[in-house]
Amino acid sequence: MNLYRQLGYYHQWQNPMYYNRYDNNWCNDWNPHYYNWKNNLGDNENPYNRGNVLKDFGPQPFVINIEQAAKKNNNFRIALWTGNHLQVTLMNIGVGEDIGLEIHPTSDQLLHIEDGQGLVQMGKNKGIYDFQANVYDDYVIVIPAGTWHNLTNTGNKPIKLYSIYAPPQHPYGTVHETKAIAMASENHY
Repeated sequence: MNLYRQLGYYHQWQNPMYYNRYDNNWCNDWNPHYYNWKNNLGDNENPYNRGNVLKDFGPQPFVINIEQAAKKNNNFRIALWTGNHLQVTLMNIGVGEDIGLEIHPTSDQLLHIEDGQGLVQMGKNKGIYDFQANVYDDYVIVIPAGTWHNLTNTGNKPIKLYSIYAPPQHPYGTVHETKAIAMASENHY
């Protein structure tokens, strides 16, 4: 009897630890909710060439290469996953632009910079920053609820990041193509 049958797996692909070095999509074999750039597409198609394929996938189970998604996102903000207690958004901050001074009274927030560099400023009072730091690729910014904050792009390319809110901050399915649209939408709510 082979090793896979002894462990209760009848086929190699049933074992989540099975790895075939020639198969770049091994995760899809055992996770039915895995989303990659080629699911339901031809081999040469990229969903970003077919328009805005990314959408809010919440609250269903979901797996994605967040670095790849963040780097390819060209919207100022898009909700990628919204659940009852947590939300994931992607953001794209242009050169010389900022998120805009904001506060989330009841939501903690985490920002992860995937690409670019900037200056983050935070404080308990509007316009008075007790905390400032330069941030770069792979930096994480943790913003407690009730903290005024802003992130300004100080580099020569857009900042690509993802943000996690707990609880969710934006309505399910939020897509803000530009900062102006985001500001108008937030003033509306």
